[in-house]
Amino acid sequence: MNWKDLFPLLRKEFVLEFRQRYAISGIVLYVFSMVFVVYVASIQVSPQVWNVLFWLIVLFASINAVVKSFVQESGARQLYYYQLANPVLLVLAKIIYNTLLLLVLSGLAFGAYSVVAGNPVRDVSLFALTLVLASLGFSIAFTFIASIAAKADNSATLMAILSFPVILPILLTLVRRLSPVALGFLQDTSYTRDIINLLAIDAILITLVFVLFPYIWKD
Repeated sequence: MNWKDLFPLLRKEFVLEFRQRYAISGIVLYVFSMVFVVYVASIQVSPQVWNVLFWLIVLFASINAVVKSFVQESGARQLYYYQLANPVLLVLAKIIYNTLLLLVLSGLAFGAYSVVAGNPVRDVSLFALTLVLASLGFSIAFTFIASIAAKADNSATLMAILSFPVILPILLTLVRRLSPVALGFLQDTSYTRDIINLLAIDAILITLVFVLFPYIWKD
């Protein structure tokens, strides 16, 4: 496995995205639409409600962003990649690209949401770390599930079903543990353990991806 091949594969992901701008444009439109709904509703958003609504926006935006990872590529193009690229490097390039994409979307959602619903975040550094860990976890899980769902006809529905049990531990840690501490309505000095748990979950997922994806890719 030649790690130098990773950079051309990563560059390919960016080139495809710039050629199909409607995809990222639709996702950004979705994020701002959800934020605008909160603004139009004119509800009083407490830190607890802010926390839940923010992660719902990020979660569904992440699904919409990553579901196209393999669907947008035709069977002929995938066969071409199969002949040239190592499957581990191919999926790693997609995970890195999707992580960066989700970081950008999370940042946009946070900025727009803070304008219309206020910014209750007290520990900015912890919340920024939470966004990074969330983007990484969502990217690994959704990219792998997207590769499985791409083999089925109804890929979007299958991805939603398969994603739930995989993403639930990550989502619960984000919503119930790390974000409440960052927002200040939960006093917990042991959140380092939750960060380690998230990193452990990401490590398990990435290991499973590297082991199982080559078999999925051969199918």
